[in-house]
Amino acid sequence: MIAFSTGSLYTYGTLRVARLAAAAGYDGLEIMVDDRWDTRDAAYLSEVARTAGIPILSLHAPFRPLQDGWPGDEVERVTRTVELARALDARTVVVHPPLRYRWVSLRRAPFINISALTPFRLHTRYHRWLRTELEGVGLRAGVTIAIENMPRHRLAFRTVNLFDLNEIRELRRLPALTLDTTHVGTWGVDLLDTYALLADRVAHVHLSNYNGRQHRLPHDGSLPLGAFLEALRRRGFAGVIVVELEPDSSGAGDDGQVRQRLAQTLAFCREHFG
Repeated sequence: MIAFSTGSLYTYGTLRVARLAAAAGYDGLEIMVDDRWDTRDAAYLSEVARTAGIPILSLHAPFRPLQDGWPGDEVERVTRTVELARALDARTVVVHPPLRYRWVSLRRAPFINISALTPFRLHTRYHRWLRTELEGVGLRAGVTIAIENMPRHRLAFRTVNLFDLNEIRELRRLPALTLDTTHVGTWGVDLLDTYALLADRVAHVHLSNYNGRQHRLPHDGSLPLGAFLEALRRRGFAGVIVVELEPDSSGAGDDGQVRQRLAQTLAFCREHFG
């Protein structure tokens, strides 16, 4: 199944995105859950799905450390998102791994800011929970909780990994993964080789290209997305492939352009995956 992430057009309202995705022919939606009530009210989201004529297939748990209306504790945010998924009959919840470092900005004088990476230890409980309890929580709820591989971030003349559980050797030990193709691109590794190493764990996919910027259209980047989709098909992948773009790559601000880009991206997915 091919779904569309509301995060691709996070500057739009949820119903507007749902209608655009339905008109383009997508099989369903992934809801990017955040501090807006429209993204976390089960009754409203059910009405959105009914009105637009498109089901909600997956949810992306809120990932900012401090999110209005959500617990500060990462474990509680995930479990609350799982409860929302059950209420909506969504089968997958996407979560981020714990942060290893965070950016801290220190103002030393007017107009002078110094930024530095500092160790981030508040996620120790979350790290342990992902290792020992996540799979059981998902099984009891009837929901797959799939941890997403994260990008490397550029720091001066090199890139750094800000996350725990984000190296290939660690990802291979997790029960279920969301493989994000544009995030793979930031590591400078081969997408097909990466999928071959992780295929047994991949339960969910975020699809977009990478050209130095993340979440680009399928044709706008260096990743072999067609070959990747064909590899998924050959392996009998039964999860959901979610198109996850950015507002600019989706054409936000011009609904005619949005419709065209969503339709072209879906056609690309159908051509290579079915």
